[in-house]
Amino acid sequence: MDNQTRQAARLWTLAQPAVSAFVLSVVRDFSVRDDVLQETAVAVIESFERYDTSRPFVSWAIGIAQNQIRLYWRREKRDHLIFDDDVVDLMAGSFKTSLPEETASLGFLRDCLNQLEGRARELIEMRYTRDLKPASISELIGMSANSVAKALQRLRDQLRDCIERKNSSEGCAP
Repeated sequence: MDNQTRQAARLWTLAQPAVSAFVLSVVRDFSVRDDVLQETAVAVIESFERYDTSRPFVSWAIGIAQNQIRLYWRREKRDHLIFDDDVVDLMAGSFKTSLPEETASLGFLRDCLNQLEGRARELIEMRYTRDLKPASISELIGMSANSVAKALQRLRDQLRDCIERKNSSEGCAP
């Protein structure tokens, strides 16, 4: 691996949580999000020689993600009406100015999610990966919709506390 590819891979690894959060905010389908992220990673590596090192890498990578989202919408000709280009640009601008602490928190979220087991992991997966509502989840697992909603609230609180502990131990602002 040459130095340029190594540098691109290193910067992408650091930027990936912020780019992923941006793509997820625009593309609701998780499988499509993964495809867009993969295409973005390839485009970042392939076009790295055009990256201006005087500018923030995360902003540049989010710009590439914007283009990949637009390409996906053109190819699929669906979901394009969810957000128009102006809204996507505004959202990208918001992510481009996100603080490093916020990017770190996204990594901490991943760590905290990986600590969940059993029913907790199952509930989070159904709600946030499969995008099921509490009523639908309740039918699948035999709990009342109210119990599911309360359990999800407790899990969100638990995840928030975990992230805050990790932020404190790493010296980041919550």
